[in-house]
Amino acid sequence: MCTRFHLEVDREGVGEMVAAVAGSRLAGRFLKAGKALRTEGDARPTDVVAVVAPGRDGRRAAFAMQWGFRMPGGGLVVNARVETAARKASFSESWLGRRCAVPAAWYYEWEHRIGPTGRKVAGDKFIIRPAGGAVAWLCGLYRMEGEWPVFAVLTRAAAGRLAEIHDRMPLVLPGELLDEWIRPGGRPEALAGRAVTEMVAEREG
Repeated sequence: MCTRFHLEVDREGVGEMVAAVAGSRLAGRFLKAGKALRTEGDARPTDVVAVVAPGRDGRRAAFAMQWGFRMPGGGLVVNARVETAARKASFSESWLGRRCAVPAAWYYEWEHRIGPTGRKVAGDKFIIRPAGGAVAWLCGLYRMEGEWPVFAVLTRAAAGRLAEIHDRMPLVLPGELLDEWIRPGGRPEALAGRAVTEMVAEREG
């Protein structure tokens, strides 16, 4: 998966969720630290966006979170492979008990193809969204880094025609599975097998 997704608030339930997050104390703290909540347009690594995660009572709630896990060497990791997250030291605790989802209108991907030298090169840019115009719930993991909540988007092997564009895609679940996905103590490996794979890919421009 690439490092861009697009936000729109005129999707069912998304506007109310984003408005609640925008008025939260956490969003205000991010703003004071120089990171305003992004509510519409393209989101990039280190942006702060509205994310669904369990609240203190374990039920679905929405929070401002920053995109990207900081690694010990200072690098930023924005994606985690669903196949290995349970075994990776950076993600295993979050896989078990800190799962989240980001409501996106679509995500972007640049076509990967083999160039004249035999190496992979980037081709056309695609807009990829669920069929039927549903919200693309990008599933991820979160953790606290100091006083700040951060998240990474989970990816899986690309399905269907998307595999012709890129070998990876984000883990997208239907909205009715979100409560089970974010529930601490749930079975994320079982839910990952119910991912949305009916996607529409359109060349940008």
